[in-house]
Amino acid sequence: MRLQSGARHNEESLRSCFENLSSSKAIGIDGVTKEEYGRNLSPNLRNLVNRMRQMSYRPGPVREVLIPKDGTTKLRPLGISNLEDKIVQSMYTRLLESIYEPLFLGCSYGFRPGRGCHHAVRDLYNSIHDNLYSTVIDVDLENFFGTINHKILENFLREKIKDERFIRYIIRMFKAGILSQGELKTSDEGVPQGSICSPILSNIMAHFVIDVWFEFTVKKHCIGKTEMFRYADDLVICCENPRDAERIKTALENRLDRFELTINKEKTKLVPFSRFQKRQGKPQGTFDFLGFTFYIGKSRKGRYVTKVKTSGKKLNSKLKRVSDWAKRVCNVFKLKQIWPAFIAKLRGHINYYGVSFNLECVKSFIYRANRILFKWLNRRSQRRSYSWAKYLKYMETFPLPEPKVVHSLIKS
Repeated sequence: MRLQSGARHNEESLRSCFENLSSSKAIGIDGVTKEEYGRNLSPNLRNLVNRMRQMSYRPGPVREVLIPKDGTTKLRPLGISNLEDKIVQSMYTRLLESIYEPLFLGCSYGFRPGRGCHHAVRDLYNSIHDNLYSTVIDVDLENFFGTINHKILENFLREKIKDERFIRYIIRMFKAGILSQGELKTSDEGVPQGSICSPILSNIMAHFVIDVWFEFTVKKHCIGKTEMFRYADDLVICCENPRDAERIKTALENRLDRFELTINKEKTKLVPFSRFQKRQGKPQGTFDFLGFTFYIGKSRKGRYVTKVKTSGKKLNSKLKRVSDWAKRVCNVFKLKQIWPAFIAKLRGHINYYGVSFNLECVKSFIYRANRILFKWLNRRSQRRSYSWAKYLKYMETFPLPEPKVVHSLIKS
């Protein structure tokens, strides 16, 4: 892992990182594209390796872009690095993953190989199905990525990494700053969302602050069974004993505060979630995780079981995005040009939300999205472009994708 040795090996590693970068991604403040950098790739990489060996390489500031959050008027910041910094960050990420991936615990899912969103949703579903939990702690971390303290994270990294040069490069990356609306901002906290290194760095922080603490300290002091499921900064904790849930929530607030992280007290809540209590007529709650709402419903045989559906907030957000897109393209392109992109959007929705118990919500999305497109097609001029009968005939020739269960949550 030592950056100062094996220059040829480092050049090959950087070349591999370069080739894996997407050409369609936004460019940083230096304006250099992948195509431009690749025209003199070998000399550029040799120069980069030499600068890294001599400790003269310095990451540039990250360009901040504000993008809509969940289809609302709220905006969230996204960091865009320079092309060369993306290459180096890709190599940093590979090195960090080789060190920490064997250490990460089973409760962690986000941005890890072979442990995606649907693995987290499936494992959470089956844990609730197999156990008699009474309460779920729906945890909301307040701006987790933006409040990670650099010094605290550096200390965690030093526990496993002894290469001082590597640590110094990580520190330089922290100090590079963010260019926001023409103003360079530097801070002692935060990893930019959108940065290639951010996912692994945030996972390392959460591993030491939350995962290890919960697994080896919290569980020892609980009366009943407890399990945590974390995808990046989205996490829920399931508890058999309601008293455990209350104590964990308080302890988690104190734990995060110790490492200068914050829990959102307004959004973090204890959710009653017990099939047994539901059978006795006591109302139970719902909670959201990774775009899905977990709730207790009835099976075909009349038994109370855990089910999932598309979160109402996410459904409305996705439909608003479809409406914004349709409004934009319907005035520019013809239907035969719009249709393939529309079909791709529907397939993408099916591929993510097509899970057990959720077909009705997926059907609803397809139906409503289709009506939205039809509406905007007929607003291109004062005259209606399509009657519903004509539109139906077009769909007979070029049918919409069928809703289906892509990801089964039920253990075979």
